[in-house]
Amino acid sequence: MTLEQLRIFVAVAEHLHVTRAAQALNLTQSAASAAIQALEARHATKLFHRVGRGIALTDAGTAFLPEARAVLARAALAERALDDLSGLRRGLLALHASQTIGNYWLPSLMHRFRAAHPGLQLDLTIGNTTQVAEAVREGRADIGFVEGDLDVAGFEHASVPGDRLVLVVGAGHPWAEERMVVPSRFADSPWVLRERGSGTRQVFESALERLGVDPAALPVALELASNEAVRAAIEAGAGAGVLSSLSVESGLRFGTLRQLDPPFPARRFRVLRHPDHYRSKAVEAFLKMLDLD
Repeated sequence: MTLEQLRIFVAVAEHLHVTRAAQALNLTQSAASAAIQALEARHATKLFHRVGRGIALTDAGTAFLPEARAVLARAALAERALDDLSGLRRGLLALHASQTIGNYWLPSLMHRFRAAHPGLQLDLTIGNTTQVAEAVREGRADIGFVEGDLDVAGFEHASVPGDRLVLVVGAGHPWAEERMVVPSRFADSPWVLRERGSGTRQVFESALERLGVDPAALPVALELASNEAVRAAIEAGAGAGVLSSLSVESGLRFGTLRQLDPPFPARRFRVLRHPDHYRSKAVEAFLKMLDLD
């Protein structure tokens, strides 16, 4: 088997769609299909069920996926070790970040880094806190950035100044003209929240418990997988919500959102590295730029 076949297999397994995987890899659909067929034929093992137009991993494919990812991660680490021979003039730095960080906080830092090291390629993947930690653990991320509570055993970690969660409602919400809503009234409104596993959701529920509010008592109307979707639902009147101050600035400025007290504590973002993975010069330079605590 070749690294290219493994790369195509992982992409198809993640998209569960050959055409979308091929597009993500800038390949033709026929080339992606041929690579999967060659891999299956070489090892006399079916990796995907083909049902109509859909596909799903077989038991063999499910078992093989983490092994394929591990091989690709090791190959990427070897390539980065060779890139170090040319200093910071070429190479790839793979970053994974949870949504608030990846969408609002990290891009300006990436721009600053690229200006200082124009020969380096930065690859940013955005997920939730759980997904970022898994990417660092598997070696798919050189550096991970998360905002949620996380068991940091097995990681090198540090923190940087982050943001603050704020309680917001749409302009037409019954609370819109109030300056403060006491926690005992939180159950009076439906809520729109990020999905479980996101840092925003974890921090909010921890804050509720400190305020004496049982998170399970909130009438959650919607759970959505992005800050933008949560903000749009709140602006449309679906309920109250808590989001990063970074993600609501435009809504507050244009009057589609109203911010209410009580304020939530400031939070710090966490930077993750795997202690056993190769620490390239690019990684060292990016971490130095962050001025970690």
